[in-house]
Amino acid sequence: QVQLVESGGGLVQAGGSLRLSCVASGGIFRLNTIRWYRQAPGKQRDLIASITSGGNVTDVDSVKGRFIISRDDAKNTMYLEMNSLKPEDTAVYYCNAEIVDYGAGFKVYKIWGQGTQVTVSS
Repeated sequence: QVQLVESGGGLVQAGGSLRLSCVASGGIFRLNTIRWYRQAPGKQRDLIASITSGGNVTDVDSVKGRFIISRDDAKNTMYLEMNSLKPEDTAVYYCNAEIVDYGAGFKVYKIWGQGTQVTVSS
């Protein structure tokens, strides 16, 4: 089974930057659409950005112009570069990927990373 492992979270001051990474591993597979979500304390998990296998990007207004989603398919890795961070960006960030698992008969499924905490101090 393919797994996603996230890294890059931490504590940063308002106005600072962080880059989150999410690496897929385990078997032979292809990544389709990749998404980043975040969940603030006491709130639901919200989609903030996505990128298709063809490189088409969508993101929500609250992060537009500050966050950049990207992918490196040669490394099976996806990134979320976060700039001009605000205290309201504090949340646990999750990557999510649609997988075509060649080792499982071309089964298609979605998987989540374990989440990484981002805390922005004012």
